[in-house]
Amino acid sequence: MYHSKITGLGYYVPDNVVTNDDLSKIMETNDEWIQERTGIKERRHVVKGDGDTTTTMGVKAAKIAIERSGLDKEDIDFIVFATLSPDYYFPGPGVLVQRDLGMKRTVGALDVRNQCSGFIYALSVADQFIKTGMYKNILIIGSELHSTGLDMTTRGRGVSVIFGDGAGAAVLSREEDLTKGILSTHLHSEGQHAEELSLIAPGMGKRWVTDIIADADPNDESYYPYMNGQFVFKNAVVRFSEVINEGLKANNLQVSDIDMLIPHQANLRISQFIQQKFGLSDDQVYNNIMKYGNTTAASVPIALTEAWEQGKIKEGDTVVLAAFGSGFTWGSAIIKW
Repeated sequence: MYHSKITGLGYYVPDNVVTNDDLSKIMETNDEWIQERTGIKERRHVVKGDGDTTTTMGVKAAKIAIERSGLDKEDIDFIVFATLSPDYYFPGPGVLVQRDLGMKRTVGALDVRNQCSGFIYALSVADQFIKTGMYKNILIIGSELHSTGLDMTTRGRGVSVIFGDGAGAAVLSREEDLTKGILSTHLHSEGQHAEELSLIAPGMGKRWVTDIIADADPNDESYYPYMNGQFVFKNAVVRFSEVINEGLKANNLQVSDIDMLIPHQANLRISQFIQQKFGLSDDQVYNNIMKYGNTTAASVPIALTEAWEQGKIKEGDTVVLAAFGSGFTWGSAIIKW
């Protein structure tokens, strides 16, 4: 039995900065309203013609992570790609990464569809492959392109002001020292609330795709994300707390042992609630939703990379990752850096 250790991190966000004031020019909203409810000041959106897609952003983040790991792309044994916004309905972006990295090896590629908790799920899957000895080095990517699928009008402002584009990546490698690396991961779901945070169309479960295309109803809001904001918030703060405590308990750790908590960047108010509940200082929690908005599966690896780059995570630190989102799904990972 082995442990798995994060040996490389990287992230990429588009150059185009979209501020709250920018959004106020195309919908009825303002900077004060957005910051008060979400903590977001700006986000990144791709620009048509620049060539950024979910896959290309993931590849850019992956190249940085691989280089920092000290490995070559041909050392990667497996790819796990988490996203809710793939380039194509199928195939998923995992195989596109294998192609676009120019890998000669025909390694396996797995796509994970767990939305906001996607990176935690991807990390957990990769961890199991490495722990059992099946693979030695696994590339994990969380990437999202939200901006091209949002209702950027007053009708959609409750959701559209929240999301941004970007990608984060990590290389997970075999570690023989069982006191280091990922100590445990914890995953949960509660499907009874699936529609409370969802994008229904163009799903095939209720309507034929040919009928959807034929209708082409401009007032059909099922093509845009829906979120019952207050309900999601109430569930998120409960599940965040539970899954963090679950991870600590599994490893005989106390809240005081946490050196850095990286929560999914869903809403700054959720992160602040959790920070206050656990009695953590500002130095023990990393948030960057102010700059990037909610990048869903990309939010945890982007924040983790930034925190590491800024020297906020050091060898021997106990790092906790936690996420909650659509599904509902949620999870945590306890890491000894």
